[in-house]
Amino acid sequence: MDQKKTLPIFPLDLVLFPRQQLPLRIFEPRYKQLVDDCMLSENLFGVCLHDKSKTVNGWEAPHSVGTIAKITKCQDIDIIGQQLYIETTGRNKFRIKDIIPPSIPRPINYDPFSTNGLQRVAQLHEKSGTERKMYIRAEVELINEIDEKVPLEKWQQLVELWKQKIIAQAYPRKVLLSDLEMMLRHYDLLTETPTIDYTYSLCALGASSPNDLQPILEANSLEDLLLRVEDLLGK
Repeated sequence: MDQKKTLPIFPLDLVLFPRQQLPLRIFEPRYKQLVDDCMLSENLFGVCLHDKSKTVNGWEAPHSVGTIAKITKCQDIDIIGQQLYIETTGRNKFRIKDIIPPSIPRPINYDPFSTNGLQRVAQLHEKSGTERKMYIRAEVELINEIDEKVPLEKWQQLVELWKQKIIAQAYPRKVLLSDLEMMLRHYDLLTETPTIDYTYSLCALGASSPNDLQPILEANSLEDLLLRVEDLLGK
């Protein structure tokens, strides 16, 4: 895969980590166009946590670091093709170098869950030219994956931090250690050979919001990652 690419960008209220699975229901015209375009090329688009402090042509803006998602399944939900269901898998992380704004501005008081809102977007797209892209695109640079193994002793320390955090959050309700062990087993996190993926999953269990996970995604080395995980689980 080239180190630089132009990608469609899908800002979401979540963080996708490499190798994680992400199912999505697609109903907005701009993202149906994004999926259609992806299916005609490499089936790839970028998933970014949306940055609530910024906009692009009125639409929610992405954080600068995200993860490439590869579409592995795509099907219509209804017989008229108004909604799509896709399954995706996270691949490489990337950093946005340059934003390519969407062709249409966000309508005032836009409601994506209303028929009126969707019709307004479709009308704006028709006026701007249906060949133009309604979704954000970006020139991105791929980020090298952290491929070192997580030391078992460090992993065990992180698991203990997670347990302490869950117990503290539940207070005054008592949480049994056996229940926490069962949760770890449910998410396949009882291991003697921890990897980066286990660390990502533990962070997802310990996060209060997607914003807690963005610094984890942005870590540039194993040392940096483990320090950020300790900070997240120690809050």
